[in-house]
Amino acid sequence: MSEFGERCLCQVYCSSRRAEMYLYVDKTVGLAEVPQTLLAQFGEPREVMTLLLEPSRKMARANAVDILDGIATQGFYLQMPPTQAELLRRDGQNE
Repeated sequence: MSEFGERCLCQVYCSSRRAEMYLYVDKTVGLAEVPQTLLAQFGEPREVMTLLLEPSRKMARANAVDILDGIATQGFYLQMPPTQAELLRRDGQNE
């Protein structure tokens, strides 16, 4: 698993530039490990929520284990906006 063991207290930020783009970081570290180039493209990070993330937690669009591993290995996890196909499926429309 990750250096966090089974869980991590995550701070989640949304992008000011792209709808449905989210950045997950360890709350104790904050944005310190996020590269400046990514932050420049991400725009002003807006706090969305703090959550205790465990591998078994169900997430809407991301896998909790992937988020934990991303935070452990690179200091953050970036959740990209859904693709057009994902939006159509989410809205119950055919492609």
